[in-house]
Amino acid sequence: MSSIYVFPGQGAQAVGMGKDLYENNADARAVFDEMDTALGEKLSDIIFNGPIETLTMTANVQPAILATSVAMYRAAKIPMADYVAGHSLGEYTALCIAGAISLVDAIKLVRLRGESMQNAVPLGQGAMAVILGLEYDALKTVCEQAEKDTGKICDIANDNCPGQIVISGNNDAIERAMEIAKENGARRAMKLALSVPPHSRLMMPVADIMKTALDNIEIKEPIVPIISNKTCQPMTNVNEIKDALIYQITHGVRWRESVLSMVDMGITDLTEIGPGNALIGMVNRTTDKITTHKLEI
Repeated sequence: MSSIYVFPGQGAQAVGMGKDLYENNADARAVFDEMDTALGEKLSDIIFNGPIETLTMTANVQPAILATSVAMYRAAKIPMADYVAGHSLGEYTALCIAGAISLVDAIKLVRLRGESMQNAVPLGQGAMAVILGLEYDALKTVCEQAEKDTGKICDIANDNCPGQIVISGNNDAIERAMEIAKENGARRAMKLALSVPPHSRLMMPVADIMKTALDNIEIKEPIVPIISNKTCQPMTNVNEIKDALIYQITHGVRWRESVLSMVDMGITDLTEIGPGNALIGMVNRTTDKITTHKLEI
């Protein structure tokens, strides 16, 4: 019987997240203050007061979610779990919590990651969509057909849980894939309010930028293993961690498979730490062998 802490990615944000903690907990306040200093701006004001349009900009939302999640963990003063994991951006949070990357470096890395994603694809040319009711192999075929029909890129970005998969790529290919998915029995195909197409081949320039950035910071061996979005297996090796962080920029998040690996590894207790509770829902739709909790402070 083992435990794991998991940390959310982009999409978990809400205006006001962490505000009560900032006002009432010194440990949490220190995290947000450190974030503002690292970025040279008062991102905390946007997190606490909005507007939501500014908060959801990719360059803002990534450090915002990371800082809020770390603030919640530090305020709770709970013992470390046996493992950690994060969904996409959440991998950086998990590595920070596990002592592999300092908070300042993690904040700067995800700000760079967000800015680079925004700059990689001109506005309106990239898109993401969630497809409900098709399994992975069927949707893979749909993406291949959409690419053939449009000559553009369509990749599986997030394999979240059975019947819930997100695709990412050029707008034309995503729209074509949504049509084909519905023709092939998808219950729903819905565009996401995100013009950046993460976890797709369109992010190749970002991978190069992040490789350079990761080579220039200190990464330590984490105090507990992190379950990788790349391999769905625990990792502690510093070079493997770097490779995984670069890989996930242009490849899909294998969350469903990661959860099944957790079951195989004997993990029975999972706590989601950070804004929202999307990961708990994904875990519960994937397995009934893990007891899930939301950290409440």
